[in-house]
Amino acid sequence: MAAEGPEPRPEASLVSLYRWLDTVPLSRPRRNIARDFSDGVLAAEVVKFFFPSLVELHSFVPTSSTAQKVANWGHLNRKVLSKLNLRLPEEMIQALVRSQPGTAEQLLQLLRDKILQRQRNGKGGAGKPPAESAALDEGKYLDTGQRRLRSDLGRGCSQDGAARAVTVAVPAQQPGAGPGDMRQQLAEREQALQLARDTIQILQAKVGRLEQLLLLKNLRIDDLSQRLQQLQGQRR
Repeated sequence: MAAEGPEPRPEASLVSLYRWLDTVPLSRPRRNIARDFSDGVLAAEVVKFFFPSLVELHSFVPTSSTAQKVANWGHLNRKVLSKLNLRLPEEMIQALVRSQPGTAEQLLQLLRDKILQRQRNGKGGAGKPPAESAALDEGKYLDTGQRRLRSDLGRGCSQDGAARAVTVAVPAQQPGAGPGDMRQQLAEREQALQLARDTIQILQAKVGRLEQLLLLKNLRIDDLSQRLQQLQGQRR
């Protein structure tokens, strides 16, 4: 009787999961996976990346409110995950909202399995995400040790720059291809273009938030400068 091979280690499974997640461009910096996924927005973005037609991102509100988090997850559960034959129990939703350690990984494992299953069944999807998407990340869950946080403001991030950062590999037409092959190539090109549009939309939303943050900082600096001038005038 042949000896059974060793079971995969939990650490190896997590590394594989994080590598998969790091290929998906998300709209906010990644710091703590439990808190990052607590409001359901990033989970919706993951599904949107692979199946754009299943998700309307404007329906999900980034929030720190427990009630709104529950509402986001309820909408995602009913309108999106159900189309992937996935239903989250109420206990799991509550654990996600509370940022309970390990629950986000459980969700992502279930989500990845359903996404791969749907892709194998030929129901569309992004397939392998473009390798360039890793360059769009502000931080990766797989990173270990001390990681220096990068600032888009310091780099002078702009919408034009964000659009230029998106690179999509479009399959070249093969000589002598028949009508069926040409239709497949056309479908792949349309899918690649849709991925590019979705990625640009996410990047533009990120740029908009950074511009708002910069405006708030400038207003704060002006306010502090005025107070400093008033104090200096009183001392004279």
